[in-house]
Amino acid sequence: MENQFLVDSEWLSEAALKKKHRLETDPASRKNHMEYLPDMEIIESDVCEKVISQMKEYDYSVYTARDVRAALDHEICSVEDFKALLSPAAEPFLEEMAQRARIETGKHFGNTVYLFTPLYIANYCENYCVYCGFNCYNHIKRMKLSMEQIEHEMKIIADSGMEEILILTGESRAQSDVEYIGEACKLARKYFRMVGIEIYPVNTEEYRYLHECGVDYVTVFQETYDSDKYETLHLFGHKRVWPYRFDAQERALRGGMRGVAFSALLGLSDFRKDALASALHVYYLQRKYPHAEMSLSCPRLRPIINNDKINPLDVGEKQLCQVLCAYRIFLPFVGITVSSRESAEFRNGIVKIAATKVSAGVSTGIGDHESKYTGKEDDAAKGDEQFEIDDSRSFEMMYQDMSEEGLQPVLNDYVYV
Repeated sequence: MENQFLVDSEWLSEAALKKKHRLETDPASRKNHMEYLPDMEIIESDVCEKVISQMKEYDYSVYTARDVRAALDHEICSVEDFKALLSPAAEPFLEEMAQRARIETGKHFGNTVYLFTPLYIANYCENYCVYCGFNCYNHIKRMKLSMEQIEHEMKIIADSGMEEILILTGESRAQSDVEYIGEACKLARKYFRMVGIEIYPVNTEEYRYLHECGVDYVTVFQETYDSDKYETLHLFGHKRVWPYRFDAQERALRGGMRGVAFSALLGLSDFRKDALASALHVYYLQRKYPHAEMSLSCPRLRPIINNDKINPLDVGEKQLCQVLCAYRIFLPFVGITVSSRESAEFRNGIVKIAATKVSAGVSTGIGDHESKYTGKEDDAAKGDEQFEIDDSRSFEMMYQDMSEEGLQPVLNDYVYV
């Protein structure tokens, strides 16, 4: 079978290695990243054009201290103000931005911080994304949890007190089809009051099916909104198709999802332009679907297995804080999630300024919540992680730390009637 290596944990065959080399060295061997594949739904939407045209025109070097001052003085932050707040000219104003962001967060979220945990149920992947630990050419231990194993993991997490879960898979329809994910979501409904998914993008009717299985919200990382840079990072697989990924959140909303989450992976391309595009993606969809709950994440690159060169060296904590404060000022009603990629110290600080949601008790590996939560080890029942985390605090520790910071940890605030 030609593509067996894509879902096989064994060492790559000679043919697979040759294909990998061609993909890396010969752009002509790659499929057109802007061309839809036959099974991909195309929707009519003007959101992409609006976002990308603004991103391409954005020259952050032209903004001055006067522009930043004007932006901070305005009661309502316009798109132009937001561009100024993302620019290098705003860096000396970071303390003022933080104060303004803190006020906006308090107005709309009080002193609450939401807690959730991710559960990876499979790490098979059919994409070759050069920065991701799950990529199909990376020699890692692959695993797909059975329904019994998934329920076991969920029970362990639920017993800790957690009420919201985010279900994740590698991007492999062959190993983790929509029905498999749907069955996992039905199980999640037995244990959790809020269920999210972060999987490969699917069509509207598939999102509708997953919503019927109990999914509340969908997270999709665009990775980078720079389609030219995207092409050089995503060399093979369905994920290579940039526009299909861009429209995923809109398809999810059309499929009945209550909420959607957006993100670029900062450090893949120009982080200021990616931050602008991420927020504008929310901004324009919010106006098109005003009933929907929307949130932003702001992850930076983290090291992965078999690649020690991937580090967030070009986006420091100061720049990350600037982006998060700008997000809050521009989009005061939007939830902002800061993941365990960041340090405990940074997360403790940013939840008092701009962020409203953090993960706890995190593992990016497969089938290892029992060892993480109870101390029982079973290496045979584990699959390798997607990336390294920085903040490994348990749910109990996170809850305690947030409380001691003067915040009110919230496990769920949604009531089904």
